Amino acid sequence: MIMLKLYLETSVISYLTARPSRDLILAAHQQITRDWWDLKRQNFQIFVSQLVIQEAGAGDSEAAQKRLQTLENIPLLDLTPEVLALAKALLDDGILPARAKEDALHLAAAAVHKMDFLLTWNCRHIANPDILRRIILWHSDSSIYQFPVICTPAEFFGE
Repeated sequence: MIMLKLYLETSVISYLTARPSRDLILAAHQQITRDWWDLKRQNFQIFVSQLVIQEAGAGDSEAAQKRLQTLENIPLLDLTPEVLALAKALLDDGILPARAKEDALHLAAAAVHKMDFLLTWNCRHIANPDILRRIILWHSDSSIYQFPVICTPAEFFGE
């Protein structure tokens, strides 16, 4: 059986390992993420990039250690010159705003490395319908990359 490949963006690891939030929406996202991790992750070959490791290692040292431990055995995708060039094109062509350099790198890494899914809670610049529409229109013009399905953990529980 061929397993689908999934790029795990940093926000998912952050929700997975964070202390429970008092904010109802954040708490719900955390629970959905834990449910996805426990019930769905085994259905995928999971990958991260060095950028995910870098972002997960930032901030509070105790929290960072927890995030990095969770990522320990997940294979790394290289941020190749091809990834960097695609990220630059996403920014230069206005698909993502200039301030979203890291998000462009996540998208580019997932596309260049032929991921089937990009899992994220970043709805500002990644799982954003307006940006997804721009990617589809931009991609249909002339692109050699197949962008992954971009979704949140919650979408895997839609019955």
